[in-house]
Amino acid sequence: MSDDWGLLADTFVRGAYATVKGRVRTLVVHEQLRRHLVPPPAAVLDVGGGAGHQSFPLARLGYQVTLLDPSPAMLSEARGRLALESADVRHRVELVEARGEAAVEATGARRFAGVLAHGVVMYVADPAPLLAALCACTEPGGIVSVSASNARAMAVRPALERRFADARASFDATVEQGVLGRPTRADTVEALSAALEVHGATPEQWYGVWLFSDWLELAGVPASPEDLHDLAGLELEASRRDPYRQLSRLFHLVARKTR
Repeated sequence: MSDDWGLLADTFVRGAYATVKGRVRTLVVHEQLRRHLVPPPAAVLDVGGGAGHQSFPLARLGYQVTLLDPSPAMLSEARGRLALESADVRHRVELVEARGEAAVEATGARRFAGVLAHGVVMYVADPAPLLAALCACTEPGGIVSVSASNARAMAVRPALERRFADARASFDATVEQGVLGRPTRADTVEALSAALEVHGATPEQWYGVWLFSDWLELAGVPASPEDLHDLAGLELEASRRDPYRQLSRLFHLVARKTR
């Protein structure tokens, strides 16, 4: 299996996620997740979980976490970060190398109370097989949690970068160059919701992710570490209010498995 993410692992872990903006994303999505997950020690599957930034905090709360990722380099980063955790946390985490589309086979057809796929669907040309696998791994009453690029807000970034022609073209675009330098596909809440419903997962709530933190960075005045707590609180409040959530770079969709 070729490691498409091998060259980006260091940039991803010590670049994107280590910034204030990256930490805000993790904190905001974590709080959104906690509103829908059943209490620990429930089992959680993190598909495309990378270095564990989203799932390790859940393990610290007592959840049993299976982190699944196709990249040996990303799993190596996860092992390094996991080694810094307490013994209790380490014992609650299992690392599995596999593609998200193969999650059912890779986990032995286990069912989980929560299945996460954050920042994954944007990197696959056809999300249908991945979404089918996510839902198949979710137990009845459990949640499927997906974050994706927001197709309704794609003109904001090029406009703030003064690329006005690109911004005009972005109103109807479905692909952009992502922050890691790779093409990323954008979705709408409605289309992704409909795709999950096909597999018995009923949308429960959706949130915005990255509004003010994204705009600050694009305006050339990124937030400082001292801003982290206040900015995360601001983003969390905006994430559940219209029109703010509609203008966020990403959206976070939570669906409940009903059949």
